[in-house]
Amino acid sequence: MTALQTTQKTPAGRYGLAHAARMEWIKLRSLRSTLWALVATVAGMLVIGTVTMANTHAPSPDKADTFDPVNNVLAGIALGQLIVGVLGVLVVTGEYSSGAIRSTLTAVPNRPLLLAAKAGVFGTVTLILGEVVAFATFFAGRLALSDGVLVPGLGDPGVPRAVVLSGAYLAMVGLLGIALGAVVRHTAAAVGTLVGLLFVLPAALSGLTGVTVAKYFPTMIAGNSLAVSKPVADVLSPWVGFGVLCVYVLAALGAGGWLLTRRDA
Repeated sequence: MTALQTTQKTPAGRYGLAHAARMEWIKLRSLRSTLWALVATVAGMLVIGTVTMANTHAPSPDKADTFDPVNNVLAGIALGQLIVGVLGVLVVTGEYSSGAIRSTLTAVPNRPLLLAAKAGVFGTVTLILGEVVAFATFFAGRLALSDGVLVPGLGDPGVPRAVVLSGAYLAMVGLLGIALGAVVRHTAAAVGTLVGLLFVLPAALSGLTGVTVAKYFPTMIAGNSLAVSKPVADVLSPWVGFGVLCVYVLAALGAGGWLLTRRDA
């Protein structure tokens, strides 16, 4: 169904979030890039997690207390967040580059509602994907561990939380991509901003100040706070890190919604 058909079937002033979400779902699933990006996320995380676990060896006795194979098996998040974040950007900027945003705004002139629908649909899809691939990677990685390495289980302290929050992290990065697309509206600039926030700035700040400032950036939160079953010193605790990410997402989406209402298509 096209945006024009949606407009014809929905009486003026009678559209709502459900109508907008249905339209966004049709657009999302019809894009070739969606399927390929999601497949790449699953394959990339599975391969990286399995290879990392295959190269994980038993720690020395003095490091046994801090050894965390769960963090190793979830290492593929670094790639997964990039793919999902870029796809989130494209969900918004692709409409601006093609001019389809005009038809979309004709169908749903309430711009904050439109952004909420985009975020809701994409966030739901990436949350389901994130949880499925996080658990799949965890179980696949366990099989690749060499003899002598303690195999982590879902019944171990901190393990279920690490896997669940890692899956949720992919959805949150996807929502940041949606928000950046709405704020910047240009694909290359929005992707560049996303890469800077996820990789460049935390790496630079980590080199200059250690983890003092870098620990507040999404990638550092994912690697050192969320995807760990054992606490890591000098970084945010798992739930505090997750709360910080929620604040980032809400603030970014709020800025995107505010700018959408004040700029022309």
